[in-house]
Amino acid sequence: MGQPAVKPSIDWSAELARHERWLRCVVLARLGERQGVDEVLQEVSLAAVRQKAPIQDPTKVGPWLYRLAVTQSLLLRRKLGRKRKLIDRYAEQVRPTEGNSRFEDPLDWLLSEERRGLIRVALKQLAPRDAEILLLKYVEDWNYHQIAERLGISHSAVETRLHRARARMRAALTELQVVES
Repeated sequence: MGQPAVKPSIDWSAELARHERWLRCVVLARLGERQGVDEVLQEVSLAAVRQKAPIQDPTKVGPWLYRLAVTQSLLLRRKLGRKRKLIDRYAEQVRPTEGNSRFEDPLDWLLSEERRGLIRVALKQLAPRDAEILLLKYVEDWNYHQIAERLGISHSAVETRLHRARARMRAALTELQVVES
């Protein structure tokens, strides 16, 4: 009698490298700012390497990393929220004088920068799930099948979420007067 076949272990460094780009989009959508993306991805990498119950099925790696990235993003947002409250309390106590206030960057006046800024504002107004699916579709240029596979949802769920996210984005841009109603 032979021994049961041992499934090959997953090469986590290769898997993390393969999924890094789209995970960055997901984390960015959840955080709303670029500063914490690397920190979250580092936590995701550590968790992947230190798994208590290792994943055996390579097809489950993408959805598992997605859930882990979302969880780590939420934890970082909480941590940053507490830090911001502390800074805001301190700023209330120590108000800057007019002499040390900063001037706006001249590049902010360019039309393209203004439009990009308004789009970022509209993205931040969306629910993180809507922002992340829009970023995966239009920044990463993924098709519905790729999104469904990585997020662990059905093709029809991707269609529905994208349709709703586009409508919400359109409404947010209309509210910001970027597009006409």
